[in-house]
Amino acid sequence: MTDYKLLVGQAKEMLEAEPWYASSFSNISALIMTMMENLNWAGFYLMRNGKLTVGPFQGKPACIHIAPGRGVCGTAAAKDETTVVPDVHEFPGHIACDGASESEIVIPIHGDGEVKAVLDIDSPVKNRFSPEDREGLEALVKTIEERVSWT
Repeated sequence: MTDYKLLVGQAKEMLEAEPWYASSFSNISALIMTMMENLNWAGFYLMRNGKLTVGPFQGKPACIHIAPGRGVCGTAAAKDETTVVPDVHEFPGHIACDGASESEIVIPIHGDGEVKAVLDIDSPVKNRFSPEDREGLEALVKTIEERVSWT
């Protein structure tokens, strides 16, 4: 089980040391991959020119652009809500960047009153993300929103 208090605390320290999104998101992606079990991708998609564009991540190469409303990331961004998918093969319009992914969680990240990015985490295990994972990762995103610099 992931120690979310420790994960959020370490992310907070990283953001305080360097709040710029590119640096902090790179380290937070690595932190997530280190501290959570059974993951095959963890990273960020950034809203740019009306679509999500891959940002810092850990894992196999990813899809570069995702339109709002497409796939799990685009759906989470368009609906502006956390999206947990126990079985990605049952999600209409799922975008399979890594065929090994079986479950996924995506959490919107806000800045200036709008969705600026999403945190995307994939697992090769079905039903990987519990209510505790959702709560812990939403706490992580809240910490990011409070401390990140978008410029």
